[in-house]
Amino acid sequence: MKVCKRIGLICFAVAVCAVSAGVSAEPKVEMSLDISEVWSGHPVGFCLLTEGGYQYAAYYDADRRMTVASRRLDAHQWKYQKLDSRLGWDSHNYIRMAIDESGRLHLAGNMHCAPLVYFRTEKPGDITTFKRIEKMTGELEQRCTYPTFIKGAKGEMIFRYRDGGSGNGNEIYNVYDAQSQKWRRLLDVPLTDGRGLMNAYPQGPVKGPDGWFHLTWVWRDTPDCQTNHDLSYAKSPDMVEWRNAAGEVLSLPITLDTPRVVIDAVPAKGGIVNGTGKPGFDHKGRLVVAYHKFDADGNTQAYVARLEAGTWNIQQVSKWNYRWYFSGGGSIEFEISLGTVQCEKDGTLSLAWRHSKYGSGVWKLDEETLKVVETVPPRTEIPTELAKVESDFEGMQVRWAPDSGEHKDAGARYIIRWETLGRNRDRARSGPLPGPSMLRLYRFTEDSQ
Repeated sequence: MKVCKRIGLICFAVAVCAVSAGVSAEPKVEMSLDISEVWSGHPVGFCLLTEGGYQYAAYYDADRRMTVASRRLDAHQWKYQKLDSRLGWDSHNYIRMAIDESGRLHLAGNMHCAPLVYFRTEKPGDITTFKRIEKMTGELEQRCTYPTFIKGAKGEMIFRYRDGGSGNGNEIYNVYDAQSQKWRRLLDVPLTDGRGLMNAYPQGPVKGPDGWFHLTWVWRDTPDCQTNHDLSYAKSPDMVEWRNAAGEVLSLPITLDTPRVVIDAVPAKGGIVNGTGKPGFDHKGRLVVAYHKFDADGNTQAYVARLEAGTWNIQQVSKWNYRWYFSGGGSIEFEISLGTVQCEKDGTLSLAWRHSKYGSGVWKLDEETLKVVETVPPRTEIPTELAKVESDFEGMQVRWAPDSGEHKDAGARYIIRWETLGRNRDRARSGPLPGPSMLRLYRFTEDSQ
């Protein structure tokens, strides 16, 4: 199964990523191809999926209609299929796609505490045969958010979503049988349960170099984002049996009281936000998590936590004199963003960051101490000219989504790019709006390291 990797709710005008040791050249554009005009009144995640000799893009068109485009990789003409779903003003309502072992396409999206929106093709790879499927299991599908397709330990298709709302929701996992074309619960109970008092905001599960699936999350008590707290962790060999950092099997569902799952007991209003804490790994395969919270002086600082023999080694890596205090509901603009800890060829670790006051960069960390040994400039994942806004409408920003497929193309990679206004707390905008922007496909030659 090929899945569309989760596109976080944070989109930057220029995205940064970790750099390798030494200087690298900027990626070169080998091809660009217009797909369609798309909605630009607010940001929401699109999806690009390349599999075999075909490519699929899912997006909201200029009229906010959910649409899928497809083409053969050796063709420049797109085929289009509009689906029975229309976007409102919510930036949570991204789109995800996956391909099952029979070649059928699956698509889910446009959900924020809303009934399930799920489509599947009746014929492999044929977008004209997309059909809306009203239910998967038929239970707990009236308040769905954050749909995610995941590839399981045996290659099976798993679908994860939140049932319920912010501050009161549970994580649900389904598994698909391609032969019967039916879904069933992977877990008999929710993976996490806030007991009506909170909900988990997960990162992952991410399959690590040890073959296990690693999951991190923060809890949130209410729709107000300042009530995030308690960065937590669990791992699993199959997403069915789950263990804590000490390797102890956990009773499901996982709650705030589950033993030894907390990485850092950051309190509510302590400066931690959902979307932080992505699982990364060092050269020895040990989990390293990067996140931010307030320090003793009330400034927002970046930290890394590494799992070492069942315990967490936590180190502060920034020295910022700035407090980002976020609050309220809806999609927010992020003033501080951290990437995923990555391994570098020179034996160091790297962590990309972006800050509204201090700019952006990449910290190189000593693997033994987790201390910063050097700060280097970021490199863009897209060429510099593509990070420049083309629209002359005030407030427009560049959005992009990477190719989520496993297609290998001689060192090349694909992205899609478009432009929108920034977030507006998921509220409708009044006054003049920008016209549609062009969703465009780019093929890059990977830069040499």
